[in-house]
Amino acid sequence: QVQLVESGGGLAQTGDSLSLSCAASGRGSVNYVMAWFRQAPGKEREFVAGIRWSSGFTYYGNSVKGRFTISRDNAKNTVSLQMNSLKPEDTAVYYCAATSKTWALYISSTYSVWGQGTQVTVSS
Repeated sequence: QVQLVESGGGLAQTGDSLSLSCAASGRGSVNYVMAWFRQAPGKEREFVAGIRWSSGFTYYGNSVKGRFTISRDNAKNTVSLQMNSLKPEDTAVYYCAATSKTWALYISSTYSVWGQGTQVTVSS
């Protein structure tokens, strides 16, 4: 079973950049698809970005395409999310997630392992 621990996040202003990191530990992490989701107060959890650990193939939610970049560091067993051109609507708790499935990757219920979440707040 994989365990995930997020770090990063915090406060930013519109147009700023922030970076999130997710450290994965445990057996089998190389077989997983890793993703970032976010959840704002009163809203459903939203897919942000994902990456296939083995191939590095990436995919993004429409609201962050062109602004956010997901990447992985095999040596450190970490997945990062670089967030540029931040907007107030990016304010949310961001979660790292992992799944061994290769379908329905935009849906939160596909993911069986979750980190504790980290807050990102963007002011206007």
